[in-house]
Amino acid sequence: MSIEKVQEPLSLKDELLHFVFRVYQGTKGAYPALEWVEEKPSIDDFEGFGEVYEPFLEFRLGKEFDELYILRDEEGRITGTVALVYNLEGKNVWWVPDEIKDGKTGLIEFFMVDPTYRGKGYGSRLLEFATQRLKELGREAYVITFPELEAYSYYIRKGFVKVMDYREFVVLKRK
Repeated sequence: MSIEKVQEPLSLKDELLHFVFRVYQGTKGAYPALEWVEEKPSIDDFEGFGEVYEPFLEFRLGKEFDELYILRDEEGRITGTVALVYNLEGKNVWWVPDEIKDGKTGLIEFFMVDPTYRGKGYGSRLLEFATQRLKELGREAYVITFPELEAYSYYIRKGFVKVMDYREFVVLKRK
């Protein structure tokens, strides 16, 4: 599987919505956290998930991500994603602390692997690719996540260190 840059992220919105729903199902509703929703949809309710997540996804694809990369399996199905956000100027990134809103910060976002492909190294490849790409751009790699998610310990194992708590999040930086 090779990592592909997506030239027109919004063109993949429907396919990405199905992919993210597979992740939601595979994590038993833990990810994405859907923290803005009072009552999260059940893990077998694609329609309910779409009502909640599609507008957020559309916003991120169209206005937030600076670069989006995907992995596809042999059948062409999306199996992994990672997005980079490094141009923070003029973006409503309220979850990013002011202390790191500078020209050196690069955020790794939308980092997911289809649960059926976990443990095969695809996440490691995507994460290493993202940190290298940010380094090429002269940026330091940061991740902002929830401390209770499984992803938190994954990032720590992959060389990230906690630099601060911010609101309900934890900010991690690649060593």
